Amino acid sequence: VSAIVGAAGLIPTLKAITCGKQVALANKETLVMAGKIIMGEARRRKVRILPVDSEHSALFQLLRRQHGGSSRALILTASGGPFLRYSRRRLARVRPEDALRHPNWKMGKKVTIDSATLMNKGLEVIEARWLFNVPLDKIKVYVHPQSIVHAMLELEDGTVIAHLSSPDMKGPSAHALFYPEPCTDHLAPVNLAQIQTLQFLSPDLKKFPCLSLAYRALEEGETMPAVLNGANEVAVHAFLSGRIGFFDIPEINRRTMELFNPARISCVDDVLQADGWARRKAGELISRRN
Repeated sequence: VSAIVGAAGLIPTLKAITCGKQVALANKETLVMAGKIIMGEARRRKVRILPVDSEHSALFQLLRRQHGGSSRALILTASGGPFLRYSRRRLARVRPEDALRHPNWKMGKKVTIDSATLMNKGLEVIEARWLFNVPLDKIKVYVHPQSIVHAMLELEDGTVIAHLSSPDMKGPSAHALFYPEPCTDHLAPVNLAQIQTLQFLSPDLKKFPCLSLAYRALEEGETMPAVLNGANEVAVHAFLSGRIGFFDIPEINRRTMELFNPARISCVDDVLQADGWARRKAGELISRRN
């Protein structure tokens, strides 16, 4: 099980794969930073990577039950975090303790802040691109405040199938740990009559630009996703320590990306060098801001 937070999970996960271990992956940054290397090595070692993120676990299960049919699009859902209904003016004043109050999930600090900025969903888009070997234009994101529908498949015939469950990580964790055996009675059934309403909204990229930065990083490819991830980890830490504001997080990420000249990835050292550069540059930008 790879559940180390952030870029620190890359090398241990790669080592596990090269040793031929099956991997239950809860560390999305591994695929964000080095998806081409990780998936290539997994194929060579005949290693199956089993997703633990709730959205990717849902897609994994939907694709298996589809029995190999083609899909028009993969759809990831985002809760929208604690600030979904906030105005830009109100967002500019939020504090770390506000951002850590997630309405649906209990998670670590870093991923909770990423959920508040929608960066978490951006990282998951990049993860999905590598995990399921699909192009960027076949991955969609909708904000779903109830966190009951975790993912959907849009099929070629125009129909959509969805994976529903309560927002509880016992479900995707158990699916990965027991795979391919079924695991029963780990989640209470969804009570649709009690929920009553399921909403789906387009993301507001003006209020939450981190999602569009992730799409841009994936479009540019090679080492740019690693740069975005490294800058974001530094910016989130600075926000949690009170050194920058909420809107400074996407701005630090954007400026770091603009200052970087993407390099091709030939080995994992290329990824680590890009990550190190991004952390130093983001740190400089934060110091100047202060």
